Amino acid sequence: MGFKRLLASMGAGGASVETELTELNVVPGGVVQGEVRIQGGSVDQQIEGLSVGLQARVEVEGGDQETKQDIEFTKLRLGGAFEAKAGAVHVVPFGLEIPWETPITMFAGQHLRGMNIGVTTELEIARALDSGDLDPINVHPLPAQQAILDAFGQLGFGFRSADMERGHIRATRQRLPFYQEIEFFPPQQYRGLNQVELTFIADDREMDVVLEMDKKPGLFSEGSDSYRAFKVGLDDYQGTDWAAYLNQWLAQVGGQRNWL
Repeated sequence: MGFKRLLASMGAGGASVETELTELNVVPGGVVQGEVRIQGGSVDQQIEGLSVGLQARVEVEGGDQETKQDIEFTKLRLGGAFEAKAGAVHVVPFGLEIPWETPITMFAGQHLRGMNIGVTTELEIARALDSGDLDPINVHPLPAQQAILDAFGQLGFGFRSADMERGHIRATRQRLPFYQEIEFFPPQQYRGLNQVELTFIADDREMDVVLEMDKKPGLFSEGSDSYRAFKVGLDDYQGTDWAAYLNQWLAQVGGQRNWL
């Protein structure tokens, strides 16, 4: 029995963990529901801890290189220590809150390429960690975010790409160690404009909307007229014609630079 316990502590014949999500579709500020199923191994084992969290794969710029890094940006511990009986199944339900800043992964009913966000599960057994696979979730825009996205569509902008970058945008409410950029390519009437990049940074009351034209990699130039940041209330966004607002800014900057 002692040899079996040794093997189990090394992962051979030990308990395994699997997570099942009740609903894959969520919004920032919402809750993802699910349950963790722990299948007991060939011997009884002491489980020291069980947790679930959210993980994002973000871009990290360093020198001339760009790498990918998995960042866990929220974590929930599920109960305390317990014993996983050999061959028994232990089911632990959970509700994991989605931070308001969580990047969206869905746009116009489609998954945004490059957006990799999901639920991670971690089982602590005898000073070892057993991590389950990443269980992807679909993060849909909040109504206020959807209004801004719809405004770009009304002006004829098309989605180009999206990514998540490690770093911080100054003078915003950002708390996570990374942010999302959604890139649009312009219609013909905005000739000379290469692209517009959009970032949402929300909390439970309002959000910062950050826009930039022709962004240079890794630099946010707040002093430039090609950069704009403004606040939008999550409950009072409907009082503004966002397509007209965006068009006024684009036309003003474009006229000054002879883009139009």
